[in-house]
Amino acid sequence: MKKKKFLFSGIAAALTAGALLSTSAKAQKDWPTKSISLIDPFAAGGPTDSLARLIAVPMGQALGQTVVVENIPGAGGTIASTKVARAAPDDYTIYWHHMGLATANALYDKLPYNPMTNFEYIGQVADVPMVLLGKKDLPANNFKELKAYIRANDSKVTMANAGPGAVSQLCGLLFQNRMGVKLTNIPYKGTGPALTDLLGGQVDLLCDQTTQTIPYIKDGRVKTYGTTTLKRLPAIPNVPTLDEQGLKGFEVKVWHSMYTPKGVPKPDVKKRLKDANIGIVSADKMTSHGLKFVAIIKKPASASFFIVPSYRIIVD
Repeated sequence: MKKKKFLFSGIAAALTAGALLSTSAKAQKDWPTKSISLIDPFAAGGPTDSLARLIAVPMGQALGQTVVVENIPGAGGTIASTKVARAAPDDYTIYWHHMGLATANALYDKLPYNPMTNFEYIGQVADVPMVLLGKKDLPANNFKELKAYIRANDSKVTMANAGPGAVSQLCGLLFQNRMGVKLTNIPYKGTGPALTDLLGGQVDLLCDQTTQTIPYIKDGRVKTYGTTTLKRLPAIPNVPTLDEQGLKGFEVKVWHSMYTPKGVPKPDVKKRLKDANIGIVSADKMTSHGLKFVAIIKKPASASFFIVPSYRIIVD
């Protein structure tokens, strides 16, 4: 009798375990079964937010669920990074960040997370170029005149940025370093308000992503001194690069990638995320924003390919 009881108990346990595995496999296969949060570490209306919203709808359509952009701005993106690093690995939290995830280590002491170990890397989605802009009534009409104006006025010239850790700050600092000058840097709580003040003539310069600046460039509401690419952009072909105007090798491209909390995703989930982002936005739409859409890259599989070089840029 004891033997039979033990045998039945063993069979029951095996069936239960099998059922659990089957349920887990089915849940993974059916993923997603509810809306997905796409965490954006910057304020609504900025370039990172604009790009997140550009991909959220087609990504949701590909996955069969709504992708909701959730803005958690502050401290150069580190508030959102901390939240995602501590989030439960539930397959429904996706982190959308740019190279600021890498450079934060060099700008902030004692971060409560490690960008190399606290996130699962899904892949790179887009490269976004930047452009050096000036307020409309700035005396300099081209880059040659801007260099002379900066050397004559030095720290009287103001340069806006979206706050510590933002790529607009990084671009501005790299530009000043190459020029051998120190301008007066004005931090804002996001690129949106920085661009608003540039349009209003409250600040002189801003190095911003093309995601939201091209309409202002085309209608002449800002002065454009050059792109941070090595080749001219098809969206604004008449705007020369800073490289061709004398700042040889000056290149700042903002890579945007997707991550999840550590422990996510399972292989099937990761594959679904990758597949959903390949061809997610038409090439024409991305080009009109001055972007290079790279989809989800297959290689390298590690975020270190992007994070380590970006970290070195700011440290060196």
